[in-house]
Amino acid sequence: MAYTEILYDVTDAVATVTLNRPDRLNAWTTTMETEVRAAMARAAEDAAVRVILLTGAGRGFCAGADMDLLNNIQGGGERRGPPPAFDLTARPDFQMQYGYFPSIPKPVIAAVNGPAAGLGMIMALYCDMRFAADSAVFTTAFSRRGLIAEHGISWLLPRLVGPARAMDLMFSARKVDAAEALRIGLVDRAVPGGQLMSEVRAYAADLAANVSPRSLKVMKRQLWDAQFQTLAEATAIGNAEMLQSFRSADFREGVAHFVEKRPARFTGA
Repeated sequence: MAYTEILYDVTDAVATVTLNRPDRLNAWTTTMETEVRAAMARAAEDAAVRVILLTGAGRGFCAGADMDLLNNIQGGGERRGPPPAFDLTARPDFQMQYGYFPSIPKPVIAAVNGPAAGLGMIMALYCDMRFAADSAVFTTAFSRRGLIAEHGISWLLPRLVGPARAMDLMFSARKVDAAEALRIGLVDRAVPGGQLMSEVRAYAADLAANVSPRSLKVMKRQLWDAQFQTLAEATAIGNAEMLQSFRSADFREGVAHFVEKRPARFTGA
């Protein structure tokens, strides 16, 4: 499909999805939602893509829902139902309108280059990892708009920063800079703004070139699903997956390239 509010690029097995409304700090619209979903499906299905990056154009990541969209809702405009499930084989928890990133069988990494507010912050939280520029600012925003903990953030946020900090960030909707975000576990790395994309792309390129895509797919599913499992259940699933991995081509290649001291040639099989 032709994109009007995002950019899509694939380089060195890394797909980059860029929210592209820089004049509005990439505020979220229904068109952007449709295009991001389509781009994620495209990257998920493309065997040449092994890692996905999500970032924003200009000086913002995503300022949340566009005010025109909020005004339309306030005025009684039509409320759409959720779109069809992204992956019907995923657990129902990961078939929600915005919470489908965990069902994508490849790592999704957020490169947060500026403000991430409200729904923009939620989209970053649904990514598997978050790299932030030192200019990044996070705010839940909802309490200052008369709204509530939307789209699963009440589940996501405490798992990253703990219940008390989640209460603080939700109640106050205060702004959190990159340094604090790193300290409390909201992001995984904070780097100077000019180095953000080079660092996140280097990390993604390393995964794409040197890590088994089969391992990434299985481990991602294990890690997200484990949050709904007991230790015994997670252990049993891990043991079963381990036996499956012993029979995979990627396991054979993983041993061979290590013994032969050469770059890996993983296929995902």
